[in-house]
Amino acid sequence: MGKKTDNMAQTSQPLTDFGFAEVAEADKQGLINEVFSKVADRYDQMNDLMSGGLHRLWKDDFVTWLNPPRNARGFSVLDVAGGTGDIAFRIARTGGTGTNVTVVDISPAMITEGRKRASAEQLATRCRFTVGNAEALAFPDASFDAYTIAFGIRNVPKIDLALSEAWRVLKPGGRFMCLEFSTIVIPGLEQLYDAYSFTVIPAIGKVVTGDGQPYRYLIESIRNFPNQATFAGMIESAGFDKVQPRNLSGGVVAIHSAWKV
Repeated sequence: MGKKTDNMAQTSQPLTDFGFAEVAEADKQGLINEVFSKVADRYDQMNDLMSGGLHRLWKDDFVTWLNPPRNARGFSVLDVAGGTGDIAFRIARTGGTGTNVTVVDISPAMITEGRKRASAEQLATRCRFTVGNAEALAFPDASFDAYTIAFGIRNVPKIDLALSEAWRVLKPGGRFMCLEFSTIVIPGLEQLYDAYSFTVIPAIGKVVTGDGQPYRYLIESIRNFPNQATFAGMIESAGFDKVQPRNLSGGVVAIHSAWKV
């Protein structure tokens, strides 16, 4: 994990080039809470606007690769930073009657919204929601068959702790899957992506929530997140095997799959 800083320095421009200062780790959680408390009831709308609807396709691909069993065999999933249930509902609908999802999110507002949606979607018996911290999960060792986290791990102040907790709560043979913004791999696309991210996304945030400042942090978190190979190394360092990255949309996002062997 000591390679993280060096690799990031090679793959990311300093954020001050765009007029945005880096966020101190001590301030990170407060900014995360501010963003999601403001957008909880408009989460899908905000994601649609920021991604042009692509987030729905990315999440569909993510759950397809997870491939939960379609029968009554028990399959317990922990969806961390699961917010309003976007991933959990997809997993529950894709899997059979034995598939159940526990959603953990540090934002009470997001969890409240998720519970409302689960009831509306008639999935409350298969998707349960609880407030919790990815760095210190309140579950026993070897509790789950799969651990999923989508667009959440970059917002965890100490990613290594979150990965360690993921390994701890998974059963032997359990699967870790992460969907996250990553590093562009198509030449020329990065410049267009930066121009969009640093101008359009904060403007959208201001229109939807009345304040674009927190969304500047979200862009910073994307820029500072490790690239595909570096993050794969961090997952391996947490104890996982068979780590496999998969790029979507030219590396705008990537899925990392791994196993607790």
